[in-house]
Amino acid sequence: MKRATFGALLVVFGPILTAGPVLTPKPGPAPKINGPKVYGARPGKPFLYRIPCTGQRPIRFTASKLPASMKLDSATGIISGRTPEKRGEYAVTLQAANGHGKASRAFKIVVGDTLALTPPMGWNHWYTHYNRITDKLIREAADVMVSSGMADYGYQYVSIDDCWMIKPGSKDPMLVGEPRDAAGAVRTNKHFPDMKALTDYIHGKGLKAGTYTSPGPLTCAGYVGAYEHEEIDAKRIAEWGFDLLKYDWCSYGKIAREKTLEEFQRPYRKMGAILQGLDRDIQLNLCQYGMGDVWRWGGEVGGHSWRTTGDLGLEKDTRLPGFYQIGMRNAEHSEYAGPGRWNDPDYILIGVIGNAHRIDEAPKPTNLTPDEQYSYMSMWSLMASPLFYSGDMGRLDEFTLNVLCNSEVIDINQDALGKQARIVRRTDEEFVLAKPLEDGSIAVGLFNIGEAPRKLTVKWTELNLSGRQKARDVWRQKDIGVFADSFAAETPRHGVAMVRLSAAK
Repeated sequence: MKRATFGALLVVFGPILTAGPVLTPKPGPAPKINGPKVYGARPGKPFLYRIPCTGQRPIRFTASKLPASMKLDSATGIISGRTPEKRGEYAVTLQAANGHGKASRAFKIVVGDTLALTPPMGWNHWYTHYNRITDKLIREAADVMVSSGMADYGYQYVSIDDCWMIKPGSKDPMLVGEPRDAAGAVRTNKHFPDMKALTDYIHGKGLKAGTYTSPGPLTCAGYVGAYEHEEIDAKRIAEWGFDLLKYDWCSYGKIAREKTLEEFQRPYRKMGAILQGLDRDIQLNLCQYGMGDVWRWGGEVGGHSWRTTGDLGLEKDTRLPGFYQIGMRNAEHSEYAGPGRWNDPDYILIGVIGNAHRIDEAPKPTNLTPDEQYSYMSMWSLMASPLFYSGDMGRLDEFTLNVLCNSEVIDINQDALGKQARIVRRTDEEFVLAKPLEDGSIAVGLFNIGEAPRKLTVKWTELNLSGRQKARDVWRQKDIGVFADSFAAETPRHGVAMVRLSAAK
């Protein structure tokens, strides 16, 4: 093991697992505030937000024009309280200062009916811990989200996936028991002795807690689902303090035998209405693998994000690693995404990761090349996808953090305009995405999906641009020149050039 600094925090890393260039510049000691510039919340609901900020600690935080119903802890940068009862936009200025400098960032709180004005960011346990998940592992993930610096870039949800409930028919003494309490609400298995204490622990760090269930009688792993107990289970999840619910189709397929559009929508419409009636903002992730063209109606039934494909961890590699196929299919639905409604191509599977085909195997380092990992994160960011890491938080290394924690790449994902990148070009050798941004600039990703290095070019006519454009390499965070009518870059096999183009003055 070795010690290294990432941001202003001392983190213990294992060895670098994937040899490759670390492109993301290390942040300096002066404060720099990251994260979204716009945040949606409903009137009068509990509010929690940890200001993402790099720089040498201690940092002192202030916030001008913060609503009176909220308070800021100046030492931690955690804003808590309740949203105002009055609907409207509250323009706040976040400020951070230490001995090396000061920083400020606009932060608009929009109190209304729409949550997830930018894609959610966080970590989900599934592709590392599977059915081995415990309270202890979730707490450790929350600790690492802060200590590694991930929280300083906007990662905030710590999510439990399947396997926290009772498992009918199990012989494992940790998983057996009455599936529901006297009131009919779902009970946890013995790996999770006190869910409220667990969410309190996560919230104490300024982070948010996510959880999982199914509209069917059983979850995908055979644990108790919410079927015919949807309302009482949702209320219990809210009482425990969860902020996000992944609702996985699973055994509901045995209920919805006709597979009509109405049947695809029914369980999600029901849960969406229940969540909207609770005294808590809970984002709803529809996990039903794109059935019935969910991208067309997911937002109408109360969803904030929806899976557009099958599980990425089960996608077979072809000539390209599986994430390319998942990502390129997800990219086809750009017109349906926007603030509060995001296409979800599944989690980011890099670093040390489990094998979804053999969940009993111990997690091991990804077999993706460094260039493929940069392409992965670039594609997800351009597509305005939820950014959920699902690797082993206990074995993060410097290269993985460099991929996950580039502020300029994340800014493109979190851009307040809320546009998903459109497909500019797709051939057997090239894939080009372009995402318009709030300030009038355009983020472009040129992906080499061929088997040899090649020069990729995009013309202004393809991007609806004119005039001279300044290009900024967002991975290396540096300006690389002014271009008259096109941009070109040499890209390695399965690599990417990701730039931000803005009108040259």
